[in-house]
Amino acid sequence: MEETPVRPRKIIHVDMDCFYAAIEMRERPELAGQPVAVGGSQRGVLTTCNYAAREYGCRSAMPAFQALRLCPHLVLLPVRFDLYRQESARIREIFAQFTELIEPLSLDEAYLDVSHLHSEAAYIAAEVRARIRETTGLAASAGIAPNKFLAKVASDWEKPDGQYEVTPDAIPAFVEALPVEKIWGVGKRTAEKIHRLGVQTCGDLQQWSEIDLHRHFGKFGSVLYRLSRGIDERAVNPHRERKSVSNERTYRENLEHVDQGLDKLGPLLAELIEDLQKHTDRTIREGFIKLKFEDFSITSAQQPMAQVQESDFNKLLVEAWGRGDGKAVRLIGAGVRFAPEEAELQMEMDF
Repeated sequence: MEETPVRPRKIIHVDMDCFYAAIEMRERPELAGQPVAVGGSQRGVLTTCNYAAREYGCRSAMPAFQALRLCPHLVLLPVRFDLYRQESARIREIFAQFTELIEPLSLDEAYLDVSHLHSEAAYIAAEVRARIRETTGLAASAGIAPNKFLAKVASDWEKPDGQYEVTPDAIPAFVEALPVEKIWGVGKRTAEKIHRLGVQTCGDLQQWSEIDLHRHFGKFGSVLYRLSRGIDERAVNPHRERKSVSNERTYRENLEHVDQGLDKLGPLLAELIEDLQKHTDRTIREGFIKLKFEDFSITSAQQPMAQVQESDFNKLLVEAWGRGDGKAVRLIGAGVRFAPEEAELQMEMDF
């Protein structure tokens, strides 16, 4: 009996270009050609900015006052999440015209699995982008590949308003030249650790065995081994629910006093705010602080909150620090937990 041939996967990653800023510029045509950022007051941080602002060095999660120093004529607009969610819903309706296998990552990006369709994936991506422009007046970029990792990387290749396809035959050459920073899960500190091994690209990483990578990076070593070869078997999951977002830092020297901890907390919160830009469709339910003391004991403190406020996290840090009975701290973590998506839907219905 002949085996049924395995259908090759066709994954599209759609990423809206400067989504919030693009919506604001559509609503206010007089802003055409001007550097624009969305982020509220001068005491806040930028949520996003257009390409004109990026030419001056402005970027998301940058403090607004710093952006205004780089670009004094920057047009700084308040955040209007209700409008952005409305536009995001219209875009997801377009996705649904092509496939039911849609995995939203945030208001402005999503994976689409079109493996079951007979049309070429690149043609489908072009059609999706064209309908988005016709319906909303907004531009989208897309990456097309046999898996999620490569599709997401490819969506950056022809930005703005373009698309790039990584075919199965092109995978070896494509991944070989990729900087390790492009690997899913590799942040600044992990990248520094990888660079200390003399590794700059995925091609360099391919020279390491899975055993050696596991020795240096634990379970994540296996992830590095596979992704550096362009191997990613994760399915597009329409029902994925992210429960929390957090980051943490282990310090080379233990922190002896709570004031030192408060100084270290600021950069952690800046990273947290930047990470939350990918989850603006979720409702924050609770914030928390995690501490690991010099004896490796761990404690955490949490409280209800709707947004990241430095003053609230400072209080949590002081509370958790006091439980150490004078012990030094070697790790600080900061994060938020989301309300369940069912609860968010009910909140919207109640209004």
